[in-house]
Amino acid sequence: MSAPRVVFERRGTGEPLVLLHGIGHHWRAWLPVLDRLAEVHDVVAVDLPGFGQSPLPDVPPTDMHGLVDAVVEIFTELGLERPHVAGNSLGGAIALELAGRGQVASATALSPAGFCSSRELRWALGVLSGHRMAARLPEPVLRAMFRVGVLRNLSFGMILARPGRLTVETALADAQALRAAKAFRMIAKAGRGYAFSGVPAVPVTVAWGTRDRILPYRQSRQARTRLPQARHVDLTGCGHVPMHDDPELVASVILATTGAITPDGTVAGGPEGAGGDGFTTG
Repeated sequence: MSAPRVVFERRGTGEPLVLLHGIGHHWRAWLPVLDRLAEVHDVVAVDLPGFGQSPLPDVPPTDMHGLVDAVVEIFTELGLERPHVAGNSLGGAIALELAGRGQVASATALSPAGFCSSRELRWALGVLSGHRMAARLPEPVLRAMFRVGVLRNLSFGMILARPGRLTVETALADAQALRAAKAFRMIAKAGRGYAFSGVPAVPVTVAWGTRDRILPYRQSRQARTRLPQARHVDLTGCGHVPMHDDPELVASVILATTGAITPDGTVAGGPEGAGGDGFTTG
Protein backbone atom coordinates (compact mmCIF):
# COMPACT_ATOMS: atom_id res chain seq x y z
CA MET A 1 0.00 0.00 0.00
CA SER A 2 1.35 3.41 -0.93
CA ALA A 3 2.06 5.87 1.87
CA PRO A 4 -1.20 7.59 2.87
CA ARG A 5 -1.62 11.31 2.32
CA VAL A 6 -2.17 12.91 5.70
CA VAL A 7 -2.75 16.35 7.13
CA PHE A 8 -0.35 17.37 9.89
CA GLU A 9 1.00 20.30 11.86
CA ARG A 10 4.77 20.53 12.37
CA ARG A 11 6.53 22.84 14.79
CA GLY A 12 9.89 23.13 16.56
CA THR A 13 13.30 21.54 16.20
CA GLY A 14 15.14 18.69 17.85
CA GLU A 15 14.46 14.98 18.02
CA PRO A 16 11.18 14.18 16.25
CA LEU A 17 8.06 13.61 18.34
CA VAL A 18 4.85 12.40 16.67
CA LEU A 19 1.48 13.05 18.35
CA LEU A 20 -1.46 10.70 17.72
CA HIS A 21 -5.05 11.62 18.64
CA GLY A 22 -7.95 9.43 19.72
CA ILE A 23 -10.85 8.02 17.70
CA GLY A 24 -13.00 10.79 16.25
CA HIS A 25 -10.53 13.51 17.16
CA HIS A 26 -7.96 15.46 15.11
CA TRP A 27 -4.45 16.85 15.43
CA ARG A 28 -5.80 20.00 17.11
CA ALA A 29 -6.41 17.92 20.23
CA TRP A 30 -2.74 18.59 20.96
CA LEU A 31 -2.87 22.39 20.60
CA PRO A 32 -2.74 23.02 24.38
CA VAL A 33 0.67 21.30 24.61
CA LEU A 34 2.05 21.76 21.11
CA ASP A 35 4.16 24.86 21.63
CA ARG A 36 5.57 23.60 24.93
CA LEU A 37 6.68 20.35 23.30
CA ALA A 38 8.05 22.25 20.29
CA GLU A 39 10.47 24.09 22.58
CA VAL A 40 12.41 20.82 22.75
CA HIS A 41 11.28 18.63 19.84
CA ASP A 42 10.48 18.63 16.15
CA VAL A 43 6.79 17.96 16.82
CA VAL A 44 4.49 16.45 14.21
CA ALA A 45 0.80 16.25 15.13
CA VAL A 46 -1.10 14.22 12.54
CA ASP A 47 -4.67 13.63 11.52
CA LEU A 48 -4.79 9.83 11.41
CA PRO A 49 -6.07 8.28 8.15
CA GLY A 50 -9.81 8.80 7.94
CA PHE A 51 -9.91 11.37 10.74
CA GLY A 52 -9.69 15.14 10.80
CA GLN A 53 -8.84 16.29 7.28
CA SER A 54 -6.87 13.18 6.33
CA PRO A 55 -8.60 10.96 3.76
CA LEU A 56 -8.87 7.22 4.04
CA PRO A 57 -6.07 5.43 2.20
CA ASP A 58 -6.92 3.43 -0.92
CA VAL A 59 -6.83 0.26 1.17
CA PRO A 60 -8.16 1.26 4.61
CA PRO A 61 -6.77 -0.56 7.66
CA THR A 62 -9.27 -3.00 9.16
CA ASP A 63 -7.50 -3.84 12.41
CA MET A 64 -4.93 -2.47 14.81
CA HIS A 65 -2.08 -4.14 12.93
CA GLY A 66 -3.11 -2.37 9.72
CA LEU A 67 -3.56 0.94 11.49
CA VAL A 68 -0.08 0.72 13.00
CA ASP A 69 1.30 -0.13 9.56
CA ALA A 70 -0.38 3.01 8.21
CA VAL A 71 1.30 5.12 10.90
CA VAL A 72 4.68 3.58 10.06
CA GLU A 73 4.09 4.61 6.45
CA ILE A 74 3.37 8.13 7.66
CA PHE A 75 6.77 8.10 9.38
CA THR A 76 8.37 7.12 6.08
CA GLU A 77 6.43 9.72 4.14
CA LEU A 78 7.58 12.45 6.53
CA GLY A 79 11.20 11.25 6.68
CA LEU A 80 11.02 10.20 10.33
CA GLU A 81 13.13 7.32 11.60
CA ARG A 82 12.23 5.94 15.04
CA PRO A 83 10.68 9.16 16.39
CA HIS A 84 9.37 9.56 19.90
CA VAL A 85 5.62 9.16 19.96
CA ALA A 86 2.78 10.18 22.26
CA GLY A 87 -0.85 9.19 21.83
CA ASN A 88 -4.22 9.53 23.52
CA SER A 89 -6.88 6.78 23.65
CA LEU A 90 -6.71 5.08 20.22
CA GLY A 91 -3.50 7.00 19.61
CA GLY A 92 -2.15 5.71 22.93
CA ALA A 93 -2.75 2.12 21.83
CA ILE A 94 -0.99 2.82 18.54
CA ALA A 95 1.94 4.37 20.44
CA LEU A 96 2.29 1.24 22.58
CA GLU A 97 2.09 -1.04 19.53
CA LEU A 98 4.82 0.98 17.83
CA ALA A 99 6.94 0.64 20.98
CA GLY A 100 6.32 -3.10 20.97
CA ARG A 101 7.64 -3.26 17.41
CA GLY A 102 10.69 -1.20 18.32
CA GLN A 103 9.81 1.40 15.70
CA VAL A 104 9.90 4.42 18.03
CA ALA A 105 12.48 5.84 20.43
CA SER A 106 9.93 6.14 23.26
CA ALA A 107 6.17 6.04 23.76
CA THR A 108 3.82 7.99 26.01
CA ALA A 109 0.29 6.57 26.15
CA LEU A 110 -2.44 8.75 27.68
CA SER A 111 -5.51 6.70 28.71
CA PRO A 112 -4.74 4.14 25.99
CA ALA A 113 -7.23 1.69 24.53
CA GLY A 114 -6.40 -1.99 24.91
CA PHE A 115 -6.78 -2.48 28.68
CA CYS A 116 -10.56 -2.66 29.08
CA SER A 117 -13.11 -5.45 29.18
CA SER A 118 -15.51 -5.95 26.26
CA ARG A 119 -18.25 -4.38 28.36
CA GLU A 120 -16.12 -1.33 29.12
CA LEU A 121 -15.25 -0.99 25.44
CA ARG A 122 -18.92 -1.11 24.45
CA TRP A 123 -19.58 1.64 26.99
CA ALA A 124 -16.78 3.84 25.64
CA LEU A 125 -17.81 3.42 22.03
CA GLY A 126 -21.46 3.93 22.94
CA VAL A 127 -20.72 7.24 24.64
CA LEU A 128 -18.60 8.46 21.74
CA SER A 129 -21.21 7.32 19.20
CA GLY A 130 -23.82 9.30 21.12
CA HIS A 131 -21.61 12.37 21.00
CA ARG A 132 -21.18 11.80 17.27
CA MET A 133 -24.93 11.75 16.71
CA ALA A 134 -25.34 14.95 18.70
CA ALA A 135 -22.59 16.57 16.61
CA ARG A 136 -24.84 16.23 13.54
CA LEU A 137 -26.94 19.15 14.74
CA PRO A 138 -26.68 22.17 12.42
CA GLU A 139 -23.59 24.31 13.02
CA PRO A 140 -25.57 27.39 14.14
CA VAL A 141 -27.34 25.25 16.75
CA LEU A 142 -24.07 23.79 18.02
CA ARG A 143 -22.45 27.23 18.16
CA ALA A 144 -25.36 28.62 20.14
CA MET A 145 -25.23 25.66 22.54
CA PHE A 146 -21.49 25.98 23.12
CA ARG A 147 -21.82 29.66 23.95
CA VAL A 148 -23.81 28.65 27.04
CA GLY A 149 -21.37 27.40 29.66
CA VAL A 150 -23.69 24.84 31.23
CA LEU A 151 -24.53 23.34 27.82
CA ARG A 152 -20.87 23.23 26.83
CA ASN A 153 -20.12 21.46 30.11
CA LEU A 154 -22.90 18.94 29.48
CA SER A 155 -21.67 18.35 25.91
CA PHE A 156 -18.05 17.66 26.87
CA GLY A 157 -18.30 16.59 30.51
CA MET A 158 -17.88 12.91 29.66
CA ILE A 159 -14.66 13.62 27.77
CA LEU A 160 -13.02 16.37 29.80
CA ALA A 161 -12.77 16.92 33.53
CA ARG A 162 -12.71 20.68 32.95
CA PRO A 163 -14.91 21.31 29.88
CA GLY A 164 -15.33 24.95 30.85
CA ARG A 165 -11.79 25.56 29.59
CA LEU A 166 -12.85 24.88 26.00
CA THR A 167 -13.45 27.89 23.82
CA VAL A 168 -16.56 27.93 21.65
CA GLU A 169 -14.42 27.58 18.52
CA THR A 170 -12.49 24.61 19.91
CA ALA A 171 -15.70 22.90 21.00
CA LEU A 172 -17.21 23.43 17.56
CA ALA A 173 -14.09 22.16 15.77
CA ASP A 174 -14.02 19.03 17.95
CA ALA A 175 -17.70 18.34 17.29
CA GLN A 176 -17.21 18.78 13.55
CA ALA A 177 -14.19 16.44 13.58
CA LEU A 178 -16.18 13.76 15.38
CA ARG A 179 -19.13 14.13 13.01
CA ALA A 180 -16.94 13.95 9.89
CA ALA A 181 -14.69 11.09 11.04
CA LYS A 182 -14.84 8.78 8.02
CA ALA A 183 -13.00 5.94 9.75
CA PHE A 184 -14.95 6.02 13.03
CA ARG A 185 -17.24 3.03 12.47
CA MET A 186 -14.58 0.96 10.77
CA ILE A 187 -12.00 1.49 13.51
CA ALA A 188 -14.61 1.02 16.25
CA LYS A 189 -15.62 -2.32 14.74
CA ALA A 190 -12.01 -3.41 14.25
CA GLY A 191 -11.16 -2.59 17.86
CA ARG A 192 -13.89 -4.64 19.53
CA GLY A 193 -11.62 -7.57 20.28
CA TYR A 194 -8.39 -5.63 20.71
CA ALA A 195 -6.19 -5.99 23.78
CA PHE A 196 -2.60 -4.84 24.08
CA SER A 197 -0.17 -7.72 24.58
CA GLY A 198 3.18 -6.38 23.41
CA VAL A 199 6.46 -6.17 25.29
CA PRO A 200 8.13 -2.83 24.48
CA ALA A 201 11.89 -2.60 24.72
CA VAL A 202 12.00 1.22 24.65
CA PRO A 203 11.07 3.75 27.36
CA VAL A 204 7.30 3.73 27.88
CA THR A 205 5.01 5.81 30.08
CA VAL A 206 1.35 5.02 30.59
CA ALA A 207 -0.51 7.97 32.10
CA TRP A 208 -4.17 7.90 33.14
CA GLY A 209 -6.57 10.66 34.09
CA THR A 210 -8.02 9.94 37.51
CA ARG A 211 -11.34 11.44 36.33
CA ASP A 212 -11.48 9.62 32.98
CA ARG A 213 -15.11 8.67 32.27
CA ILE A 214 -14.56 7.07 28.83
CA LEU A 215 -11.78 4.59 29.68
CA PRO A 216 -12.01 4.83 33.47
CA TYR A 217 -8.97 5.12 35.69
CA ARG A 218 -9.48 1.58 37.07
CA GLN A 219 -8.18 0.30 33.72
CA SER A 220 -4.77 1.61 34.70
CA ARG A 221 -4.47 -1.42 36.98
CA GLN A 222 -4.56 -3.69 33.93
CA ALA A 223 -1.93 -1.54 32.28
CA ARG A 224 0.33 -1.85 35.33
CA THR A 225 -0.09 -5.62 35.28
CA ARG A 226 0.58 -6.05 31.57
CA LEU A 227 3.39 -3.48 31.41
CA PRO A 228 5.31 -3.86 34.67
CA GLN A 229 8.47 -2.44 33.08
CA ALA A 230 6.76 0.83 32.08
CA ARG A 231 6.54 4.04 34.06
CA HIS A 232 2.96 4.55 35.25
CA VAL A 233 1.59 7.98 36.04
CA ASP A 234 -1.64 9.23 37.60
CA LEU A 235 -2.88 12.44 35.96
CA THR A 236 -4.68 13.80 38.98
CA GLY A 237 -7.94 15.56 38.18
CA CYS A 238 -7.74 14.92 34.42
CA GLY A 239 -10.34 13.35 32.15
CA HIS A 240 -10.04 11.28 28.99
CA VAL A 241 -8.35 14.00 26.94
CA PRO A 242 -5.92 15.35 29.54
CA MET A 243 -4.15 17.75 27.19
CA HIS A 244 -7.03 20.18 27.67
CA ASP A 245 -7.45 19.57 31.41
CA ASP A 246 -3.82 20.11 32.46
CA PRO A 247 -1.52 21.01 29.55
CA GLU A 248 1.61 21.63 31.61
CA LEU A 249 1.25 18.33 33.44
CA VAL A 250 0.76 16.37 30.23
CA ALA A 251 3.67 18.12 28.51
CA SER A 252 5.96 17.35 31.44
CA VAL A 253 4.98 13.67 31.39
CA ILE A 254 5.74 13.42 27.66
CA LEU A 255 9.05 15.29 27.97
CA ALA A 256 10.12 13.06 30.85
CA THR A 257 9.48 10.02 28.64
CA THR A 258 11.49 11.43 25.74
CA GLY A 259 14.32 12.27 28.13
CA ALA A 260 14.10 16.03 27.63
CA ILE A 261 13.41 16.56 31.33
CA THR A 262 13.68 14.34 34.38
CA PRO A 263 10.54 12.91 36.02
CA ASP A 264 10.71 15.59 38.73
CA GLY A 265 10.47 18.32 36.08
CA THR A 266 14.10 19.47 35.80
CA VAL A 267 16.07 19.77 32.58
CA ALA A 268 17.76 16.46 31.84
CA GLY A 269 21.40 16.89 32.71
CA GLY A 270 20.84 20.35 34.20
CA PRO A 271 19.83 21.96 37.51
CA GLU A 272 17.01 24.24 36.34
CA GLY A 273 13.32 23.30 36.28
CA ALA A 274 11.63 22.92 32.90
CA GLY A 275 8.16 21.63 33.63
CA GLY A 276 5.48 20.75 36.12
CA ASP A 277 5.81 17.92 38.61
CA GLY A 278 2.18 17.47 39.63
CA PHE A 279 2.02 13.81 38.72
CA THR A 280 2.55 10.70 40.81
CA THR A 281 4.13 7.48 39.64
CA GLY A 282 3.81 3.93 40.67
